[in-house]
Amino acid sequence: MHHSVFQALPLGSIKPLAWLKDQLRIQADGLTGHLEEHWPDVGPDNGWLGGKGESWERGPYYLDGLIPLAYLLEDERLISKAERWIEWALASQKENGLFGPERIVTVNNDIDKRFDWWHYMIMLKVMTQYEEATGDARVIPFMTGFFRFVSEHIQANPLRDWAQARGADMLLSLHWLHRRTGDEFLLELAEEVASQTMDWSGILYDFPFWRKVEQWDHRTHVVNVAMGIKTPGVLYEITGDSRHREAVQRGIRSLMTYHGQAHGLFSGDEWLSGTHPSQGVELCAVVEYMFTMEQLVRIFGDGAYGDMLEKTAFNALPAAIAADWNSHQYDQQVNQILCNVAERDWSNGDDANLFGLEPNFGCCTANMHQGWPKFVSHLWMGDGSGGLAAVSYAPCRVNARVGEGVRAELTVSGDYPFRDTISIEVKMERPETFAIRLRIPQWCAAPVLQVNGKEVEITATSGYAAIRREWRDGDQIRLHLPMIPQMHSRGSHAASIERGPLLFALPVGENWQLHLKRERFHDWEVYPATPWKYGLQEGAGFEVKLSVMPAQPFKAADAPVRLLTKGRLVRNWRMAGNNADAPPLNPDVNGSPLEPLELVPYGSAKLRIAEFPLVPLRDYP
Repeated sequence: MHHSVFQALPLGSIKPLAWLKDQLRIQADGLTGHLEEHWPDVGPDNGWLGGKGESWERGPYYLDGLIPLAYLLEDERLISKAERWIEWALASQKENGLFGPERIVTVNNDIDKRFDWWHYMIMLKVMTQYEEATGDARVIPFMTGFFRFVSEHIQANPLRDWAQARGADMLLSLHWLHRRTGDEFLLELAEEVASQTMDWSGILYDFPFWRKVEQWDHRTHVVNVAMGIKTPGVLYEITGDSRHREAVQRGIRSLMTYHGQAHGLFSGDEWLSGTHPSQGVELCAVVEYMFTMEQLVRIFGDGAYGDMLEKTAFNALPAAIAADWNSHQYDQQVNQILCNVAERDWSNGDDANLFGLEPNFGCCTANMHQGWPKFVSHLWMGDGSGGLAAVSYAPCRVNARVGEGVRAELTVSGDYPFRDTISIEVKMERPETFAIRLRIPQWCAAPVLQVNGKEVEITATSGYAAIRREWRDGDQIRLHLPMIPQMHSRGSHAASIERGPLLFALPVGENWQLHLKRERFHDWEVYPATPWKYGLQEGAGFEVKLSVMPAQPFKAADAPVRLLTKGRLVRNWRMAGNNADAPPLNPDVNGSPLEPLELVPYGSAKLRIAEFPLVPLRDYP
């Protein structure tokens, strides 16, 4: 059992610092910290608080982000909010092990009222995080009792629909509990759950969905896919069968080939929708893909999944959420020139790209909160032999036992990814020999590593460079990851610009117009206030311009890093169906002067162009 290279550190071992702590604070002051006061679906009448309202996934989804946020910030107000839900759930357990609301009430009555396993799967993830943060002794017997209930009933009531697509989420909790108790029945139950879960290894190994999907199917629902990608990894953890590892790699490659977008995710609005930069991707898929990458880097110890995690976290996540965390989008577009109520070539509703409380459907309103907090809790991991491995270099402080059990504290600073030099300060209760494994991103050609001012040669395996030595209190690591602006050509010869893990975009002036006023969390349409149809001038180059780090770097006006380049207005780039049409293959720039352009991090521009037509070098009249 347990073929995993790295081990997750318990929630609370890693605390955010600097800009990352600011993100959590902004989140706590916005939707996450005040949702139940303004949104009845997770309000006092929610079924997971004993009420008569929604009693399926929304309460558990909300907690899946609220619990880690509350304990990472050590915020007493949020902790007491979260504990009400936990206490109710623990107290609701019956003698047979079942817990939770008596009957399923959903918002749009989209599931029949027989029996469903899905909402329990989320609540188990909530409980594992809560136990790690608090050590509450009730959780392990509570989960054991529930899994005994599952093993007695899952054959008569097999996984269906959402639960069948997402069975790996239950497997994660089963593994977590087995690592603590060693109960044999958990492994037998895991085999049964795995056999009832959708065959993602088969789907991903030879991925059959090459085109924009036009009809409903659990296998092409973007959130199911984003979650499903971790399933072969979770099965690999049990079996060690390399075919599962290959299925993940092949599946991601296929998804990015046929549906990939510049922000590092595949499209889905709501079904897989091809590579067009005006197709959307759902916010639920963004946070679930992050969680998937956190699991895959843990299981395989491969830095490539850390690269994918960062790209999603630093681009797609902030793009879909307003800078003040008072509104969010259901679907974001890479080329997003207009967020309004209008028909689009999506399966989602006409309001799916509004910034609001509950655009299109409330699943993202409930589920978006897990993004940053779970990212924080997976920034570093144990390496399985007493060492520590960096998953991402966002600012944080890590407390862990290393070597033979010596306490170590690592403080990571440097404002990565907005800056390219990372400092890690090591504090030790006494000297100890162990490895610190540093992720060397695939985008970085010439990393420079120093320990206590002396350069150390880097040899990376699976994306990791290991420094094994006797570490002493006060040791200093300095890692320079030069970030060179790079142009990538994507579908239809459009160009996207990256520097390190950040995607850059041309910000379009934003005219926010009130669409629906509420007490606090309003809905907004956003209209363009400046021209958007620019092509990048080939050969113009990119000058990097750094400015002071603000509290909210994901706001175009305050962006701490910009790329200066040049471009021209493209006359034949038109709108199509309320979106920017595909970037023209032969841009017509006749009469358009060369203009300076300032690109900002993608996540900071709520209206933007991030896939550009390339204007070739030639003489213009």
